[in-house]
Amino acid sequence: MMLDGNILASAIKSEVSTAVAAARDHGYRPGLAVILVGEVPASEIYVRSKVKACAELGIYSEMHTPEASATTDELLELVGSLNAREEIDGILIQLPLPAHVDTARLLEAVDPAKDVDGFHPINVGRLLNGFPMEQILAPCTPAGIMEMLRRSGISVAGRRAVVLGRSNIVGKPVAAMLLNASATVTICHSQTRDLGAITREADILVAAIGRPGFVTPEMVRPGATIVDVGINRLTGEAELERFFPGDAVRRAGFAKRGSTLVGDVDPAAFALSSSYTPVPGGVGALTIAMLMSNTVKAARLRRG
Repeated sequence: MMLDGNILASAIKSEVSTAVAAARDHGYRPGLAVILVGEVPASEIYVRSKVKACAELGIYSEMHTPEASATTDELLELVGSLNAREEIDGILIQLPLPAHVDTARLLEAVDPAKDVDGFHPINVGRLLNGFPMEQILAPCTPAGIMEMLRRSGISVAGRRAVVLGRSNIVGKPVAAMLLNASATVTICHSQTRDLGAITREADILVAAIGRPGFVTPEMVRPGATIVDVGINRLTGEAELERFFPGDAVRRAGFAKRGSTLVGDVDPAAFALSSSYTPVPGGVGALTIAMLMSNTVKAARLRRG
């Protein structure tokens, strides 16, 4: 069974739109401020999609675009001003930042109550301490994964979950969420020995390591749920043929754009699964929907 992220994202956005209307009936409008430092084409596209989603759902939004030369202190001043504004409920700092900027210092400067990315140490601590999800701001991609599992009727409690990747953005938080949902969780990384033996034990396998097609069929337990978080761009004919042999649709798209996307899982492994997330159209589709959900949640929590 393919887990269609686009369908689930549409459902979540519909719920967010209803919540925004209810908020306005109570005299306030959820607001999101996005900070994009410098000119990074990929980030600009992503930020514009966030602003567009806000407009569609009735959320107030504004975009701040400091020059790439902006110093850490200048950016801290901007964050401080947004922290102080009552109409701003969520602050998102688009990553990555220029190398000269102290990213950790900037993320920690965001008011935890407005940290809609869920990166502030206070919010991370609440997640690890098992606070109810409705009471915390959690990272959007991991939260989207959990929503996908829940809404698709895939049970987590008592199951063996294996997470490939230990990033602060996906790996660690999704492992914490799975643990809080009573799964038995193993985190694997570049130093893990006998990796295939561990992944073959997984009822739920989450791949978030940024390596195209790394998870092969031999690494998957038949009947497992595969959650592929990776988004890797392929530009070579050999890669296209390796991962999508005989796929006319992929080849046509490749011929038109000069590239195609593949996740961290070899598509051949999906045939062994009971359910899986495609790339594109899987987990990635949920991230912006969960950002919108977090913004509304932050507005509600800030007002008690």
